[in-house]
Amino acid sequence: MKHTIKNIMASSVALLALTASSGWAGVTEEISTLQKRWAEVNYQMEGEAQSEAFASLATEADAVVSKYPDSAAPLIWRGIIKSTYAGAKGGLGALSLAKSSKADLEAALAIDPQALDGSAYTSLGTLYCHVPGWPIGFGDDKKAEKLLLKALAINPDGIDSNYFYADYLIGKKRYQDAKSYLLKAKKAAPRINRPLADAGRQKEISQALAVIEQKLGS
Repeated sequence: MKHTIKNIMASSVALLALTASSGWAGVTEEISTLQKRWAEVNYQMEGEAQSEAFASLATEADAVVSKYPDSAAPLIWRGIIKSTYAGAKGGLGALSLAKSSKADLEAALAIDPQALDGSAYTSLGTLYCHVPGWPIGFGDDKKAEKLLLKALAINPDGIDSNYFYADYLIGKKRYQDAKSYLLKAKKAAPRINRPLADAGRQKEISQALAVIEQKLGS
């Protein structure tokens, strides 16, 4: 009897491990799809077509979040999609998207602050940096820097963590400091299966460095 119970328990553990593995593989694949589509929409589209594509992508992200409610990664990517959509859309409608993005990113942090190399901190910090402050929005430079530094602590060599902190520093006219983070972002290792996103970000890094050189040279 003991041997039978032991075998049942071993089989149950194996089944749970297989289920968890399959679930993780599923969410990873679906996140990869969202990442690829986001890069296409963000870097290869413009105007009304881009806005419509972001709206469609946000709906796709809704489905992934519903499918994996206990995973931080889908929430992070839905937050990223909404925040980028807000930036492309502009106007009053952008603020509601930014607030919804903030809620997603905060929910992701409550589940797993380390998920996707601390990307929730990076994206949330960027929102606090660029959204207008009170009484219009929730923007707050002090909170922005605190969150962006947390992202850097988790992923000190990442392309996004360094780029977005540099972007914050440029806004504060701390050009020399920003340059050092941009150069670090420029040297970041390529991300597997994200060549389009890396190419787009590297272009943004080069543009930001050109602005800094102009500022420092004047």
